[in-house]
Amino acid sequence: QVQLVESGGGLVQAGGSLRLSCAASGRTFSNYVMGWFRQAPGKEREFVAAITTSGASTIYAESVKGRFTISRDNAKNTVWLQISNLKPDDTAVYYCAADFLGVLARFRPESIDAWGQGTQVTVSS
Repeated sequence: QVQLVESGGGLVQAGGSLRLSCAASGRTFSNYVMGWFRQAPGKEREFVAAITTSGASTIYAESVKGRFTISRDNAKNTVWLQISNLKPDDTAVYYCAADFLGVLARFRPESIDAWGQGTQVTVSS
């Protein structure tokens, strides 16, 4: 099992940017499809972005396309989520997630093998 620790959340004004990091330890990081989900108060956890084991392919939720960028460095056991042009609706707890030998198109909560503890992102208007 891989262990995940997120960092980089905070309070930011609308239009601002943040870079979330997720550091992994334990099992071989490069065997995991990695991604991010988020959960706003009173709402279900929703998919944000995911990246293949090699980093060659990515997918995004429609609501974040063009504003969020996911990337990874297998040598550093780290995945990042660069979030730009933030909106108040982006306010949520952001969770890093790992799917062992997963399929990018099926990166859903039920397929996740490990979750981080979450990092809060708050966007003020």
